[in-house]
Amino acid sequence: MASTVASAMASTSAAEPDPDSAARKRYEGLLTVRTRAIKGKGAWYWAHLEPMLLNNAVKLKCSLCDSLFSASNPSRTASEHLKRGACPNFNHSSLPSPSPISTVLSHSNNGRKRTSSSPNQDHSVQHLVFSGGKDDLCALAVFEDSVKKLKSPRNLSHVSPPELTKDQVNSAVELLADWFYESCGSVPLSALEHPKFQSFLTQLGLPVTLLRREIYGSRLDDRFGVAKAESEARMRDAMFFQVGCDGWKGEDGVVKFIVNLPNGTSVFHKVVFGGGVVSAKYAEEILGEVVSGVCGSDVQRCVGMVADRFKRKALRNLEVQNHWMVNVACQVQGFMGLIKDFSIGVPLFRVVIENCLKVANFINTESQVRSSFLRYRMQELECAALVRVPSPKCHVLKDFTSVFPMLEDILSCAAVIQMVVLEDTFKVVCMEDPLAREVAGIVQSEGFWNELEAVYSLVKLIRGVVQDIEAERPLIGRCLPLWEEIRTKVKEWCVKYSVVEEPVVEIFEKRFRKNYHPAWSAAFILDPLYLVKEASGKYLPPFNCLTREQEKDVDKLLTRLASREEAHVVLMELMKWRSEGLDPLYAQAVQMKQRDPVTGKMKVANPLSSRLVWETCLSEFKSLGKLAVRLIFLHATSFGSKSNCSFIKKISANKHSRVSLERAQKMIYIAAHAKLERRDFSNEEEKEAELLAMEGSDDGMLAEVFADAPLM
Repeated sequence: MASTVASAMASTSAAEPDPDSAARKRYEGLLTVRTRAIKGKGAWYWAHLEPMLLNNAVKLKCSLCDSLFSASNPSRTASEHLKRGACPNFNHSSLPSPSPISTVLSHSNNGRKRTSSSPNQDHSVQHLVFSGGKDDLCALAVFEDSVKKLKSPRNLSHVSPPELTKDQVNSAVELLADWFYESCGSVPLSALEHPKFQSFLTQLGLPVTLLRREIYGSRLDDRFGVAKAESEARMRDAMFFQVGCDGWKGEDGVVKFIVNLPNGTSVFHKVVFGGGVVSAKYAEEILGEVVSGVCGSDVQRCVGMVADRFKRKALRNLEVQNHWMVNVACQVQGFMGLIKDFSIGVPLFRVVIENCLKVANFINTESQVRSSFLRYRMQELECAALVRVPSPKCHVLKDFTSVFPMLEDILSCAAVIQMVVLEDTFKVVCMEDPLAREVAGIVQSEGFWNELEAVYSLVKLIRGVVQDIEAERPLIGRCLPLWEEIRTKVKEWCVKYSVVEEPVVEIFEKRFRKNYHPAWSAAFILDPLYLVKEASGKYLPPFNCLTREQEKDVDKLLTRLASREEAHVVLMELMKWRSEGLDPLYAQAVQMKQRDPVTGKMKVANPLSSRLVWETCLSEFKSLGKLAVRLIFLHATSFGSKSNCSFIKKISANKHSRVSLERAQKMIYIAAHAKLERRDFSNEEEKEAELLAMEGSDDGMLAEVFADAPLM
C-alpha cells in the first residue's frame, strides 16, 4: 500500500491536479485507513464502511445494507447511519427509538448535502455549547445509549459474539498464549486484564475469565515442556556440540546458554540469574554444570565453548582440564574492545571527544543558542531535538557506546551548527562569554571537522563489522580473514586521515593477540571453504597466509586434541592435506555462493558442505578428519537471542521470589527457543525503534483522511 500511495502522490505533483487522480488519491488513502483500522489501529466503523470509486467520485458503501454515502466525512456518516439506527442490519430493532440528543449537533454549521438511506433533516437546529467543551460529547453519547436501553432493552442489544467450538477456543487461546510467551515481556502481563483487550476477546467469542491464570499456569508449563523436549531431542541426536554463553558482561546478570550443533542449528539450554558481577571461579563451575547437564558423563561430546567473558581464566582452565576442548572468546566483544582500545590509546579520540562535549553541552544549555539550533535543525533536517550527550557519570573514553550518538549528531548537524555560530545572537554571546568564543573557534576550524570525520569513520567501520557478526554468526575459520581485512582497512584509514600508523597498528595487534586462539589458524587451514586454487589447478589449504608462529599453533593444537596414539598420524595426514588438498570439483562446490534474497549479499550456497566433505570425500584422512569436523563447525560468537530490557528489570526486582523466577526462566526459554527456530537474533525493542525511525512517504497524504478518524 505504501508504494501505491507513493505513486499516487507522484501523479498529483503537477500545479493543477487532475480531478481523476485526486479522487483516486482520496480513494487509496481511505483504503489505507480502513486497512489499518481493521488491524486495530483506527476507528471502529471502518469494519462496516467500504470505500468505493464510482464515476471518478469516492463513495462509502455500508457493507450491512449496501447503502452509498459521500466520503467527505466518514465519522459523521458512521454516527448518522450506524449509531443512530438508520442501518436496519446494524441495530436489530423495528421499534422507533428516541431521537438522539446528539443529532442536534450533527448538522450545525454544515451546509453540505449528504446521500443517506435515512430521511434528511431539513429543519434548522440550535447549536449547543457545553460547559465542559468537546469532551462532553463522549458523556453525551453514553447518556444517549442509556436512554436507548431503557426505551427498548431487548431489541437494542448488541450483536451476540460468535459461538466457537471448544477446539476453536483452545486453539485461539493457545495462539494467544504463544504470542505472550514469545514476546517475553514486550507485552506486559497486565495487558490481559485491560478492558479494551478483554472487550476485543469478547467480540471474538473468546473467554476472558481466568485467562491470565490459564496462560501463566498450566499452559506455560506445557509449552515449556514441549520446547525443552524438542531441544533435548536435538542435542541427543548430535554426536558433538559447542556450548555458547552470553551475558557475563551484562549489567542485568542474566546469562543465557545455547548449544550449537554440527548441522548449523542452535538450541536453547538454560538461563542463569547471576545477580551482577561474578567471579571467574563461579563461571567455571557453572560452565562445568552446563556441560554435564547436556551430555551427562560423556563430556567428550562437548568439543568447546564460546563466551563473552573469562577467556583468560575460566575458559583456559577448562581447556587444560579437558584436552579435547577448544574454548574461544566472542568476536563481538573482541571488536567492541578494539573500539575501547582506540578510544583510550589514540590521542585523536580524546581530542575529538573533548571538543564535541564542549560544543554539544554549550548548544544544549545556552537558551538563545539552543533555540537557534532547534529552529535551524527543524528547517534543514526536519528534526527538533538536542544533541545527544553521554551521562555525566559515564567514563567517555572507556564507554564509547554512549559517545558515538553525540559524534553522529554533531556530524549530521554540521551545516546547522555553522549557521548558529554565524547568527548575530551568537556573536553577542561571544562578546560576553569566553566559552562561546572557544566553541565558535572549534566549530569554524576545518581541522575539527576532519578529525571528527576520521574518528567517526573508524568507529563506524568497526561497528559495522560487529553488526555483521551479530547477523551472520560466523564460524571460527572466518576469524583470521576477518581480522586481516580490518587490519588492512585500519592502515588505509591512517593514510587517508594522515594519522601516524605505528601506534594505531600496535594497538590493533595487541587486541588481536589478546583475542587470538590457535583454533583460528587450524580451522582456517582445515575448512575447504578457504582453499586456494594454485597454478597447477589444485585447491590447497592457505598455509602461506599464516605466520610461522601460527603454523606451529596448528601443529600444537591438533596434537593436543588427538589421542596419544593418533597424534603422529594426524601430523602425517596434515602434511598430505597440505600437498594434495581437495578435488577441484568438490572444492568449487563447497565454495559456491549465491545472493541472499533478504540482505542482497553473496553467501555460501551450502554452508554444511565443509563438514560433509570431510565425512565423505576425504574419508582417507581418518584421524585428521575426526578433528576437522569438530573444529570447523565451532561458532566464533556467543551472541544469541536478545532479551527484553524492561522484562529483565522486572525479573531483577522479583528475583527473590521462587515462583516468579521459575516463571521468568520458562518464558525466556520459550522465547529463545522460538527465536532460534526462526534464526531471529534481534529483540522487540530494537524492532520497535526501527519502525518508529522509518520515514513514511504517505504521511502527508494520509493527514487528511486520518483527520476524520477519532483517536482510539
